[in-house]
Amino acid sequence: MQKIVLPVLALAMVVACTTNKITGKKQLNLISSEQMLNLGETQYRQVLSSSKVLSNTADSRKVVDIGQRIAGAVNRYYSGQGLQQELAGYKWEYNLIDSKEVNAWCMPGGKIAVYTGLLPVTQNDAALAVVMGHEVAHALAEHGKDRIHQQLGASALAMGLQVAVANKPQETQLAYLAAFGAASQLGVILPFSRRQELEADALGLKYAALAGYDPREAIGLWKRMGALGGGSKPPEFASTHPAEATRIAELEKLMPEAVKLYEANRRR
Repeated sequence: MQKIVLPVLALAMVVACTTNKITGKKQLNLISSEQMLNLGETQYRQVLSSSKVLSNTADSRKVVDIGQRIAGAVNRYYSGQGLQQELAGYKWEYNLIDSKEVNAWCMPGGKIAVYTGLLPVTQNDAALAVVMGHEVAHALAEHGKDRIHQQLGASALAMGLQVAVANKPQETQLAYLAAFGAASQLGVILPFSRRQELEADALGLKYAALAGYDPREAIGLWKRMGALGGGSKPPEFASTHPAEATRIAELEKLMPEAVKLYEANRRR
């Protein structure tokens, strides 16, 4: 039975391949966008129900205002590219959660959460818009779906390896599986995650600029992010996220075009 799983799964992956209209990249479609939207809605409600959500405060209103401006910019951009259908099912929502964690995220469908611990680091609306634009980009690029497909693929390969070494001594089996786990983590999963982060940085910078927020604030933001933790972070090759220096270098390459977008949209 296991010998049949891999070829069937491989065939399904080939057949169920689509192109993301914004990134231009091929994506598997074993899980539909509708399923991802429903999953995002469910998980978002679960997090909110177990968190202290702030409302009617200056900071919570700021998060909503920035989110609405970014959503408006995204809608205009997609419409201008003839891609408004790509936003079908997206229902933008923004909440501020009382937590010391320096974090923000966006579920499929445009469900955004910002933690209060992020605000002392962003320091201003433009830097916060860069972060929120980054999270919106994750959702629009369907990075969550890509990660699920990657996990399915890694599981299928691990299953195939188990079948291939089934007749070997147990110590050999364990050694092969351990080597596979380390190789897939360091050689595929983590680099893939870092590429997604840089892609979200690039798109998020554009979205913030289109919404009329100065993208140059992204540089100061990531310098402040880099100062957190006192140098206790793992090396880049062992991390899900690029080093702050890498992000800054990539953002600086994109900055001239982003500033042009900002100057053209700052008075909207």
